[in-house]
Amino acid sequence: MTDAVTIRPVVLSDYDQWRPLWDGYNAFYEREGPTALAEEVTAMTWARFFDAYEPVHALVAEADGKLIGLVHFLYHRSTTAIAPLCYLQDLFTSAQARGRGVGRALIEAVYDRARQAGSPRVYWQTHETNATARRLYDQVADLSGFLVYRRIL
Repeated sequence: MTDAVTIRPVVLSDYDQWRPLWDGYNAFYEREGPTALAEEVTAMTWARFFDAYEPVHALVAEADGKLIGLVHFLYHRSTTAIAPLCYLQDLFTSAQARGRGVGRALIEAVYDRARQAGSPRVYWQTHETNATARRLYDQVADLSGFLVYRRIL
């Protein structure tokens, strides 16, 4: 059913439909209540999509005039490559869009954008418990085997 889905860059007038998807994504990762993102972070994230000096980009999936998915990605330098790498940071589809190939279409659209930008690699992370997404990811990418360490400062 992905024939009826359009993947396109986000535009300013999408905010009212993008925001519930963004909120759903953050709720999925339990960024609610005391651990919620500050409103200023959401505002800055949205603004970065439209700032030509920012390496942060957003695509949305649209069907029947309604946004049903989002993907955010960015480019960054690396000490192991000349061209910038593409990090797929956020991927989310509405509940009614799941199982329709929308997530795959959003990932493939990022692959296309990264190729056009000359990026040699697209990569991302997900939580180990995200079994539903991992079934898709296992079909469209290779699991690198690297573990993520972090320290909140």
